[in-house]
Amino acid sequence: MAAGAWCGVVRGARVAQPPARRNWRLVFQSRIATGSAVLIAFAATVALLDSVHFNVSTQDQARYNTPVVSALDLALGPLAYQRETSYSAPLALFELSKTTLETPSGPVRTYARLKYGGAHLQHESQRAADVAQRAYKGMLWGALCWALLLIVVWVCKRAALQAASPGQQVRVHVFCAGPAQNAAVWTTLVLFVIGGVVAQWAEAYHVLGTDKVGVDVLYTALKSLRTALVIGLLTTLLTLPAGIGLGLAAGYFGGWVDDVIQYIYTTLNSIPSVLLIAATVLMLQVALEANPQAFASGVEKADLRLFFLCAILGLTTWTGLARLMRGEVLKMRELDYVLAARASGVGSWGILVRHLLPNLMHLVLIALVMDFSGLVLAEAVLSYVGVGVDPSTFSYGTMINAARLELSREPLVWWSLVAAFVFMLALVLAANLFADAVRDAFDPRARQLKQSQLRA
Repeated sequence: MAAGAWCGVVRGARVAQPPARRNWRLVFQSRIATGSAVLIAFAATVALLDSVHFNVSTQDQARYNTPVVSALDLALGPLAYQRETSYSAPLALFELSKTTLETPSGPVRTYARLKYGGAHLQHESQRAADVAQRAYKGMLWGALCWALLLIVVWVCKRAALQAASPGQQVRVHVFCAGPAQNAAVWTTLVLFVIGGVVAQWAEAYHVLGTDKVGVDVLYTALKSLRTALVIGLLTTLLTLPAGIGLGLAAGYFGGWVDDVIQYIYTTLNSIPSVLLIAATVLMLQVALEANPQAFASGVEKADLRLFFLCAILGLTTWTGLARLMRGEVLKMRELDYVLAARASGVGSWGILVRHLLPNLMHLVLIALVMDFSGLVLAEAVLSYVGVGVDPSTFSYGTMINAARLELSREPLVWWSLVAAFVFMLALVLAANLFADAVRDAFDPRARQLKQSQLRA
């Protein structure tokens, strides 16, 4: 029997569960992992809304002036199209720099009022009370929406328990009960309360200020979530075929196959990845500019460049997974169950797919989850140096690149850099914490070490 083909029994329940389901239960028994999963789910929801595009153009509009909006733009409402003329601080009523205004007594250099930020107020002295009132209202609305969500989840859980068989009821109870559920509940409450406050402030102010061209920084930060998640998820998926296939082949067949595959990924690792990515992106940019008629809008052009960036990152990052798979297969191919399968007449393809790959999937999952945060940071670095996503694409690297120049001006413009830092920190930290929980649950050695520490 192949190793890993057994079923574990959950303590306190007479329900046999496959190892994969048991390991995922161990992941979501962690409070930190569950809270991180809620935060990642929020980011994924924002990214999905921003990925649904609508073309609202008319026939007489130019090709590259075609207005394309996303479902996120529609959900954000005025935040998506209310733009000022230049910089403004968070929750400010006036522009950051002085401008010349015409008055009855002649031109005057002063701070002009914002067109949208705090336009409902008559005087700046009213701002503090209005901000506090809106924050209180936002917390109440957030708590109310959170309570309604809990009621819906409770009703769905009750319906699932009533419709399930006794064995399935045990599974529902085991999955939905415990300290991890409390972590998910309280994390959701925090997100709803913060979201309610920000939504109330965003109706009348620019919560995180505006950038050089007057775009709301909060809007830019939310739109950048899609780029970060697409880079992280799509690149990890693109690394799977080459990393798994070549790693299995190198470890199992050995000989000249192993030598050729080692030569390939050693050669790729010897090439500086930044130079390879820069050269490929520049060649792609020349090809795109030479064929402007191939794209219906600038969004399609930017998305194509984003996809090619994911492909290039996948080309330079699959080597680590292949090396890991090769090392594990070199050890596993001499185990008894593999030798027995080979003696029974099972072909090489059957041994690789049925016996070796299932017992290595936990390593694949751990590697992919842990590489996600690194890819998000890689996109920020590449966009910062100018060889990342299209300049018209919202990304944290683009925000940091723009903030580099803003930090040298007077008065100091700090909010763009802080917004990019906070959003990236939250996303990468949540991904890393979730990856740690996945590693502890799926890696047998880490799981045994953790259990021994808990017993001690």
